[in-house]
Amino acid sequence: MINLKRYNTHTSPAKAEKAQMVQFLFTHLENFGDPSEQIEAAIDYALGTDRKPGGHIITAHDTVENQMVGAVVINETGMQGYIPENILVYIATHHRYRGQGIGKMLIKDAIETCKGGIALHCEPDNPARYLYEKLGFTSKYLEMRLTK
Repeated sequence: MINLKRYNTHTSPAKAEKAQMVQFLFTHLENFGDPSEQIEAAIDYALGTDRKPGGHIITAHDTVENQMVGAVVINETGMQGYIPENILVYIATHHRYRGQGIGKMLIKDAIETCKGGIALHCEPDNPARYLYEKLGFTSKYLEMRLTK
């Protein structure tokens, strides 16, 4: 049985839970991931640490195996209309649980939880792209970045 837990600026995880989230995302994002420090910064942002706008973290847990099997991190942008109000920063499913609808469950819960639009970045070869499209996400722009 899969159970969801939700965290935000009002409901923060314990220090050990937060560390587990960081490690889970670092491991299960695989080649679509970032360094642990960046993942932790996105989690801190979602939790409203240091007066950040906040957001949402939703984790999925297998209650039988007593382990985390999925997680999504959404940061609020503080904007409205011209930029979506939320950015889905990270979503991952444990490799042994892929194809069981956990990612879909997490995104649907995020859509219901968030106020306003949601943007996400997706590599063209990411298989999750098809799930995003099925759930109504569209590709509006070509993203371009200048890294300094």
